[in-house]
Amino acid sequence: MQDLEYLSEGLEGRSSSPAALLFDTLLRPETDFLGDVDSVLNWKLEPEKAITHLVLGRDPPGGAWNAIEGSMITLSRGDWMGLPDLPFKEWIRMKRRNLRNDRSTAGDILNYYRYYVKKKGLEENFVSGTMVTSVVKVNRSTVNCRENEIFQMEVPYAEDSEEDRSMFQVNGFFENEFGTKQDFCVYAEKVILATGTYDSPSWLGVQGEDLPFVSHQISALEEAVKTHQVNPHSDPVLIIGAGLTAADAVLLAHHYNIPVIHAFRRRVNDPALIFNQLPQVMYPEYHKVHQMMKEQSVFKGGPYHGYISLPEHYVTSFHSDKKCNFKDKLGQCKTFNISMVLILIGSNPNLSFLPNNGTMLAIATNEPVNSKRNPLDIDLFTYECIQEKGLYAVGPLAGDYFVRFVQGGALAVASSLIKSQKRPP
Repeated sequence: MQDLEYLSEGLEGRSSSPAALLFDTLLRPETDFLGDVDSVLNWKLEPEKAITHLVLGRDPPGGAWNAIEGSMITLSRGDWMGLPDLPFKEWIRMKRRNLRNDRSTAGDILNYYRYYVKKKGLEENFVSGTMVTSVVKVNRSTVNCRENEIFQMEVPYAEDSEEDRSMFQVNGFFENEFGTKQDFCVYAEKVILATGTYDSPSWLGVQGEDLPFVSHQISALEEAVKTHQVNPHSDPVLIIGAGLTAADAVLLAHHYNIPVIHAFRRRVNDPALIFNQLPQVMYPEYHKVHQMMKEQSVFKGGPYHGYISLPEHYVTSFHSDKKCNFKDKLGQCKTFNISMVLILIGSNPNLSFLPNNGTMLAIATNEPVNSKRNPLDIDLFTYECIQEKGLYAVGPLAGDYFVRFVQGGALAVASSLIKSQKRPP
């Protein structure tokens, strides 16, 4: 294996991970300059170097893309979503489809990832419908599965040291074909955390946030539209947040002529707003939302029928009669009638299967794990957790948010795993 630290020295780009930048630069040269230079990587399958592994997940292959409305346009360019040895553009041409502004739909991405798993012969490695409940390190001599549990996998290795004699015990359950829950128990030398960060939506922490018409996922709006719970004659849908998910909700409601009140804490001209970081040519729909936020506020009228923005407003409470109370930056109170509420202010990873919810693995061990503010503390060239040898993290847990950079993390993990097996090169 190559020395990733040496090869990535001096690289700069949109990721803070040297391994991610290295892989991205080799796979997509000049992509940040909208160039169309072919990859400089060649791929060769070496089955003898395969590493025995299982992928445990609640959803089928595709992960979080299973939960995203299929017609939604992706933030990233389509070719940035591609995986090794099967470019996304090549797959999309097979479907005789074109990319919109070099972007694709969430449905296309999901189908591409499922096709990739099948095409590369990885289906047997995926165990879908599973829920992991605990991951703990144990001594090999204490390994013991109960009779009603399924022993899925054990990875053999040489016992050269105290560290070599330890392994991870992964417990959980899944539903069998009869719909009943069945426990499983997996023992493995290494565990890679790739859970993403969408499991636990962030809450405001205000009165009435648990009322049935208040939701923290955009899918609730999609369902309400399909079942006609909201329509052009309803009271407005209240959308809270100033990120891209909130913008997607505004666009969805606008498409169906559903009235919207859009509330957020920032100023409309705040340079930290994500809209200011997106090229207008590639992301015209998000810039349209930003324009609406600026031109159609509660303080002044505007050309956009059925939309009102509430910049620098804070929710104080929700009530069962579907009234929502706000305070503005001057402390003045306002009340609005609404039909439903979408609180789209970000999310946190669910690491309840780890001791202390994984906080001891984070950069700040006294704070909850957060992909942006407090990711897991990893070695940048192996992605192994600093505080727990044999445990790795990739994706948002390690601070990599985009698919294009996640792959470099996977490369770092694979390099580390191969080296740890002490095989000849």
